[in-house]
Amino acid sequence: MELLMSILIGLMFAAAIYLILSKSLLRIIIGTAILSHGVNLLVLTMGGLKRGDAPILGLKVTSAYNDPIPQALILTAIVISFGVTAFFLVLAYRAYQELDSESVSKTRGHEADDE
Repeated sequence: MELLMSILIGLMFAAAIYLILSKSLLRIIIGTAILSHGVNLLVLTMGGLKRGDAPILGLKVTSAYNDPIPQALILTAIVISFGVTAFFLVLAYRAYQELDSESVSKTRGHEADDE
């Protein structure tokens, strides 16, 4: 299962980097969202499934359990990435209103052609 998740994480990172390197602001925003989801999956996969006794005092249960710390970190990261994505969308909308274009080259002040 870890191998499948690792391949999925690698594909998400590759797609996110491809989108981030484009000239369109909307593609950059989607790329950062995909990258944050890939990082969340990476943290969850690296947290793994623990074997042996659960760390509960007074009980002797031998079964598999999950560590709650990576799950709490991922929940926090989801909220932060939602806020960052919302900020990027508002920023892109405002830039589109001012410049009448969503090209990154227009935001830098260059007069490059839009391809």
